[in-house]
Amino acid sequence: MKAVYFVGAGGIGMSAIARYFIRKGLVVAGYDKTPSALTSHLEKEGMLIHYTEDVAQIPVACRDPKNTLVIYTPAIPEEHKELKYFRENGFDIQKRAQVLGMLTREHKGLCVAGTHGKTTTSTMCAHIMHQSSKDCNAFLGGISKNYGTNYILSDNSDYVVIEADEFDRSFHWLRPWMTVITSTDPDHLDIYGTKEAYLESFRHYTTLIQPGGTLIIHTGLEMQPDVPDGVRTFTYGTDNGDFHAENICIEKGEITFDFISPFGNVEGIRLGQPVPINIDNGIGAMAMAQLNGCSPDELRYGMQTYKGVDRRFDFALRDKRHVVLSDYAHHPKEIFESAKSMRQVYNDRHITAIFQPHLYTRTRDFYKEFADALSQLDEVVLCDIYPAREKPIEGVTSKLIYDNLAEGVKKEMISKEQVLDYVRGRDFDVLIILGAGDLDNYVPQITEIIKKK
Repeated sequence: MKAVYFVGAGGIGMSAIARYFIRKGLVVAGYDKTPSALTSHLEKEGMLIHYTEDVAQIPVACRDPKNTLVIYTPAIPEEHKELKYFRENGFDIQKRAQVLGMLTREHKGLCVAGTHGKTTTSTMCAHIMHQSSKDCNAFLGGISKNYGTNYILSDNSDYVVIEADEFDRSFHWLRPWMTVITSTDPDHLDIYGTKEAYLESFRHYTTLIQPGGTLIIHTGLEMQPDVPDGVRTFTYGTDNGDFHAENICIEKGEITFDFISPFGNVEGIRLGQPVPINIDNGIGAMAMAQLNGCSPDELRYGMQTYKGVDRRFDFALRDKRHVVLSDYAHHPKEIFESAKSMRQVYNDRHITAIFQPHLYTRTRDFYKEFADALSQLDEVVLCDIYPAREKPIEGVTSKLIYDNLAEGVKKEMISKEQVLDYVRGRDFDVLIILGAGDLDNYVPQITEIIKKK
């Protein structure tokens, strides 16, 4: 293999693999629909990217099927011209998940799966491992603020931390050495159809753990694991489980607790990103790191120096007068936990959310749950649905959520294009930008507008 071509180069997961092959010294090129900060970084690192669906723009170095690997994301439609070209000309074509699966066969895969929490938990675990004597490689679903990238490469470690994505059953390609499962709240019902099929997909994932490996599963999940013989199973949670927290203290913007473990308790854990939900994420991350040999001091240092992930409870402005942050939360349970954390940290302040729902199907399936979660806040501003890969569904709009918000919640509906003018005309106390769409692109401008106030 001399060249790797990515159809859908700018996705957060795809870009991590692209960086892996760039570091290996191969020719790396690809297509993406729109330029972004991430594609700009990839181009600076040596990747050749174009933004028009055009076979003629595929580099010559990527046109030999004997030595070119083609990697694509399931978000790319089957009729994509470049994907069709590669299929019709005999190229080796693999999904991103297949490539990650290959890496879990070559290394000890430390995988984190779950409807939500997997990006933060895997990034925490990767940071703890990387700064410890064990080190690791990592392929993450978000940009780590510690490293400014979603990818870590080690020349010495046999460990690889991987975010295990359930979309399109991608995580079925993995063969984990150890895995954390954070949650199994139904999602992606456009793919799975039913809650039962979604839970079955996670059950099947647990059968793929390598003999001698370990499952670390959150307490209270509806899914029943089915691990192979010889695989150990442990539970974890904030308040209970084999791994849990005690002596939690949340005050003056800091969070500390004791990590309780069957392999030795670790007192005095301090969160570098002091958000209440990160107690839970941190316990899962520390459990996997401890099981792979990280010492108490390495666990303490890793958690204290963890800076977070872009768009995961990501503070853009925090002073005595204003707070602005963005959060990728796009499932009702994620928004519930995000809003709950906001209430714990800012219990005496007025909290406003600007929310851009992600996908018509998800809005259709969970609009009441979205409304219940958002109703914890003082004020909710709803934007139009971000379609991503989907076509509109008749009758499915943000108004479904709007109409179901609790009485007493101040509410408004605006278009994405109206957001900046809306912010200019208001004075906010605590403002959170929610969703997995493109509204996050406005956060720098929103922050500057509020700073000037």
